[in-house]
Amino acid sequence: MSNQLTSTDWFSKPGDSMRAAMQRKGKSADDLASHLNGGLQEVRGLMEGSLAIDENTAGALARALGATSTFWLQRQANYEISLERAVSAALPRVDEWLDVVPTPGPARRGQFTEEAMRSELERRLVFFSVPTLDAWQQRYGNVFSDTKFRTSPSFQSSKAATTLWLRRGELEADLAITKPFRESRLREVLPAIRELTRISKPDRFLPKLKVLCAEAGVAVVVVKTPSGCHASGASRMISADKAMMLLSFRHRADDHFWFTVFHELGHLILHGGQTFVDAEDTIVDALEQEANQFAADCILPDSERSQLASLSPDRRSVLSFSKINGISPGLTVGQMQHLKLISHSKLNSLKRRWAWADIDPALV
Repeated sequence: MSNQLTSTDWFSKPGDSMRAAMQRKGKSADDLASHLNGGLQEVRGLMEGSLAIDENTAGALARALGATSTFWLQRQANYEISLERAVSAALPRVDEWLDVVPTPGPARRGQFTEEAMRSELERRLVFFSVPTLDAWQQRYGNVFSDTKFRTSPSFQSSKAATTLWLRRGELEADLAITKPFRESRLREVLPAIRELTRISKPDRFLPKLKVLCAEAGVAVVVVKTPSGCHASGASRMISADKAMMLLSFRHRADDHFWFTVFHELGHLILHGGQTFVDAEDTIVDALEQEANQFAADCILPDSERSQLASLSPDRRSVLSFSKINGISPGLTVGQMQHLKLISHSKLNSLKRRWAWADIDPALV
């Protein structure tokens, strides 16, 4: 079957026009949210197409982004017409859509009426912003058929839950303003990112991490995983000039979090535009080994890591070593445990652990 789109299955959301206007005017999602009664949640809904532009919203968009209220209302009307055509074009394969493509929100149960079937199909088209099943398979289905998705059979993330988590991350990354992606610039900011490991509170280091990565074209997104998804992080190019680093704060400990950060940055620097979803008990192939080594080198270069073997495994020595080398004590402990210099039960009190209340301000 051809992957070429036709006028019957193609649709463009008003959010596409909103995004273009925001980029032209240098407006952030927070800037736009200040003009809307529903704040940032309304911005999200408009951008992803789940909320419609009404007269009040059209007026707010005109004031914030330009054009006229009439333009924004007509943009919504055109979208609804094209979406209806796309749903009709997709109906012949509706059983495949409902079987293969996960749905955001509560899953419907029981027998589908024709109206409910169209509604379910529309939800999937809008959420994933793809007009055909072939386009969905190319963008999302291949993440799981590709060898780059590497979870072991003993602890495999639910494909549906992980796909929804990945897509939610993309939608959030879409709101972030970044410079064009540059691998060389990303390498340059690594030392500054490493310094952030010494900051204890997520609401203090995450904004700084986002700014540093945005300078290099990487949108940093934190999304709590849904039930069934065991991913710690993911990385992928979401457009030609914007990358996404998606984090879940799995385990809520600083050694695990920062290793995940450097691991995903390693994928972006070393492995180009490939998509990586890194989950618990990941099968380690050559690409994972490279990303693991990259992360370890970011935390402690060889010359410093070699000193760990002679480091006395006590609290005072670890604190001193960490201060001298400019990293959090938790990362030192994590590296010592990984190298089997100490057991995984030793010195864990030096790791920073966060409650969800500490992380919630950074979550979607």
